[in-house]
Amino acid sequence: MLALLGGTFDPPHMGHLVAGQAALDLPGVERVLFMPAGQPWRKAGSGVTGAEQRLAMVELAIAGNAGFGVDDREVRRTGGTYTVETLEELATEGIERPYLVLGGDALADMRHWHRHEELPTLARIVVAPRTSAEAPPGYEVLDMPSIGISSSEIRRRVREGLSIRYLAPDAVVSYIEHHGLYR
Repeated sequence: MLALLGGTFDPPHMGHLVAGQAALDLPGVERVLFMPAGQPWRKAGSGVTGAEQRLAMVELAIAGNAGFGVDDREVRRTGGTYTVETLEELATEGIERPYLVLGGDALADMRHWHRHEELPTLARIVVAPRTSAEAPPGYEVLDMPSIGISSSEIRRRVREGLSIRYLAPDAVVSYIEHHGLYR
């Protein structure tokens, strides 16, 4: 059984990794696939870092964890990327009703997603809350510590010249510095 952890990952951070590790503890889960969005339609025009760079950062972030993998199908797809279409594609490959790990912020926005009402039929939705307040009734919640790290906070800190050490994996921090991201 797979668990999918999708998102913009701009940049990936320790909260993503903790959620991924907690997803490995879900019943029957053997692997967690991190799926960076190619062109996240809900963030169009917001200055999202290029998909190839976000994919590279995810690969760096998950390196060394045999239970983690990366799926680049949404990065390779042209046009907007929609979770429902990715889940349908996976079903045609024999991957039916994987766990879909969503952050509390993504869950709150889900009602705006393309064909959102179909998602529970295509995946088992599990919430990875940053705070206990983001754990809504009716959804399975990952057993994980609350982690108040966000990609937007990391980008802000970089813009302001503040350290992001321990907020993201060292390899991701080095990548951000080397490529001058978020300045």
